[in-house]
Amino acid sequence: MALMITDECINCDVCEPECPNDAISMGAQIYEIDPEKCTECVGHFDEPQCKIVCPVNCIPFNPAWRESEEQLRDKFARLQAAKA
Repeated sequence: MALMITDECINCDVCEPECPNDAISMGAQIYEIDPEKCTECVGHFDEPQCKIVCPVNCIPFNPAWRESEEQLRDKFARLQAAKA
């Protein structure tokens, strides 16, 4: 499942550069994660990098966007192919 940023976000700017898929961007009030691009860092790292660096722990799994490990790997492959 993709990740999401909750309204506890303090806009500290540390998560955006950590995302290998460029899924994080500034929204109207806080940072947002594009679920179409979020692979929970599958294919890049063992853990979601944004969750590791977030000082306020405001990046939970998005319950509205459920994906299996296989789906995340497929999404990773599609995103990599689009970059090539």
